Amino acid sequence: MKIIEGGVCAVKGILAGGCKKGKHGVGIIYTGKSTAVAVYTSNRIKAEPLKLTMKNLEDGRISAIIANSGNANCFTGSEGMKDALRMAKLTADGLLIPEREVAVASTGIIGRKMPMDIIEPLIQNVLEDLENSPKGSRKFAEAIMTTDSFPKEFAVEFELDDGNIAKIGGVAKGSGMIAPNMATMLSFITTDVKASSNQLKEALKKAVDESFNMLIVDGDESTNDMVILAATGKSGQIDDNFQEALNLVCRELAKMIAKDGEGATKYMEVEVLNAKSQEDARRVARTVASSSLVKTALFGADPNWGRIIAAIGYSGAMIDEKKVSIILEGENRSIELIKEGMIALENSRGLKIAAGIMNEDEIRIIIDLGIGKEKAKAYGCDLTYDYVKINAEYTT
Repeated sequence: MKIIEGGVCAVKGILAGGCKKGKHGVGIIYTGKSTAVAVYTSNRIKAEPLKLTMKNLEDGRISAIIANSGNANCFTGSEGMKDALRMAKLTADGLLIPEREVAVASTGIIGRKMPMDIIEPLIQNVLEDLENSPKGSRKFAEAIMTTDSFPKEFAVEFELDDGNIAKIGGVAKGSGMIAPNMATMLSFITTDVKASSNQLKEALKKAVDESFNMLIVDGDESTNDMVILAATGKSGQIDDNFQEALNLVCRELAKMIAKDGEGATKYMEVEVLNAKSQEDARRVARTVASSSLVKTALFGADPNWGRIIAAIGYSGAMIDEKKVSIILEGENRSIELIKEGMIALENSRGLKIAAGIMNEDEIRIIIDLGIGKEKAKAYGCDLTYDYVKINAEYTT
């Protein structure tokens, strides 16, 4: 497997583009007639464009995706649905495709009417500037950013069992309101494999469960989250190699979102080993990564491992405290905090090393439960003063 450039446009035939005006942006991806599936937020309040996309994807086909930033078009009722339908129609007319083959996504402030006087000209501008190039994908990625500090793209090339070379490319946005059950984000992934919608649905669920659904920035779950996977069918048949590649693309995009958490200064990865069940492993990893006390300790470079132990205890997972071990790991060093239920970090030298690791930009917390064989990883970041500042002033 080889990492390549191009984002969604790494796949031949995919066209993309985007542009912004102030805080509002529009991005379009043209996939041609493709098999497509999606996963959506589990929030019971769902944005109007998400409702439309759920309907349009019922038959497992799309030809284009349009996404806007700056306004979530959520809790906007029938008028919001008219605006989502208008976005789909303008895209369909410009690309000469049926409206029902357009997926629509929005991200931004909830409860505000869509500024269609701004959005419609942006759509026309993008339709005139679509291209199959890294530049096209980057324009799309930048157009859908809100509080993101950088665009998020990742693509790979790999060989299928039938000898064909296939590609997967993805873009994502997300920085705040990130919690499990789809995190708070948008992600669009393209590939050239041949696959049925059922095969793609199974593959996407597996990939999302270990990536986007293990991603935590602040514990708030959005109303607009979705991940769409579109397959053009111009390469070989889907296989296990595809699943491995898709897992990688989703994991790397999830990590980028964690590293770009609103106000974040540090990236955190929580790895749980030897849990009784996979659900227990995921439960512990998510709980530790989402703990406000762990996240603030990370920000303050405070090696307060008691907060980790406490989070493990209230995670709801099956544990035996006499078998729990915890290791703190930085770029080039690590230290054992707990070894099979016994305190391993007792002297000032050890505390100094632990504090030094907590002061690094990327920190791994490795938790060995010692009672099974299952494992999981969660991705997150610290909780800082700037997170409060960004969200205290979000609409003003």
